Amino acid sequence: MTPTSDQTDPAPYRTVNQRSSACYAQRSSLSRALTRPDRPALRIIQHCSLGGVISPLLLNIALQGIEEAAGTRYNKRGETRPGTPVIIVYADDLVALCHSAEEAEQVRERLTEWLAPTGLRFNPAKTRVVAIEEGFDFLSFNVRRYTTKDGPKLLIKPSKEALIRIRRRLKAELRALRGQPAAAVVGHLNPIIRGQAAYFRTKVSKEAFAALDRWLWYRLQSWARRSHRNHNRRWVAGRYFGPHNPSRNDRWVFGDPKTGAYLHKYAWTPIVRHIPVAGRSSPDDPALAQYWADRRRRHSRQHPPLAPTTGRALRAQRGRCPLCGDDLLYDDQPPDSPSQWETWFRDARTATVYTTVTVPGADGHADDRHRLVHTDCHRHQPGAATAGTDMDL
Repeated sequence: MTPTSDQTDPAPYRTVNQRSSACYAQRSSLSRALTRPDRPALRIIQHCSLGGVISPLLLNIALQGIEEAAGTRYNKRGETRPGTPVIIVYADDLVALCHSAEEAEQVRERLTEWLAPTGLRFNPAKTRVVAIEEGFDFLSFNVRRYTTKDGPKLLIKPSKEALIRIRRRLKAELRALRGQPAAAVVGHLNPIIRGQAAYFRTKVSKEAFAALDRWLWYRLQSWARRSHRNHNRRWVAGRYFGPHNPSRNDRWVFGDPKTGAYLHKYAWTPIVRHIPVAGRSSPDDPALAQYWADRRRRHSRQHPPLAPTTGRALRAQRGRCPLCGDDLLYDDQPPDSPSQWETWFRDARTATVYTTVTVPGADGHADDRHRLVHTDCHRHQPGAATAGTDMDL
């Protein structure tokens, strides 16, 4: 068994690579959230919906000690000891990685007994024991061991259900955008596509991204032809598809020639592997603030996947607004779901603007050039009546 990070890892999921001969996974969903009644400082809260804002916090409080109850043991470096199960908890979802089906059943019995005093219980309909060769879904990913020519290999891919949800979402959005200009389609879909790609980019998602791009191309063709029923396919393709992205040698990019806006493709998001966290390090521990700062600086590829122009502007400005000196974008706590990534991209686009600003140069003379600044700073800048240029994040 290889070491795994603790559940305080800020990334939305963790990878656990089990090298034992028989690896089984037990997945469950907890039925309701109650705090620990054996802790007098905490009140028992009933009728708390799992979809509520406070639900994950209450579950984290209630599930303190679940790893010890399952039999997980750590060494001095915070790594799991060989031969012990590994517990992964995210909100109301739980996975126990064990070495055999018998051990998985034992872990379930221990946790059932341990959870009983808290009022929590496993959902029988969602709790099962499966071999890793069969695979299981967790947080929109499918974890499965495949047999390859080089031997067994564990691969984590976007689950089929997650890809179906993505297609349904895009189909519904395009249906709602019928009759709208191409620029509106680009502005509405880009945060969705970028958010979904940012969430799935840390795993084996290259083939899934390519398949989504192919599917979306046909849906965009259908949307465009519906808007121009009196024109043929060639005219529609020439109107909306072309080399709109100057940094890509791709002539089948959907965009608006009038505004220069273009639709991002899933495959343009590079696959970046998640870097495991050392031991049981937590981003909420003030004593480890320097560790997390160094980690973010060393692993710059883990930063949000931005457009090349935005990335170059941020690097040239060292990530700071030239008007106020504060950070332009904050990514110290990465979003942990596609919807949160979508919100992050929408907020980042609203909070920044690419415009011409005047700042003192190195030789003391005024330096006028396009820079990425806070929208609020640009609004309060003297002579900022002219709107800035929107930059595709």
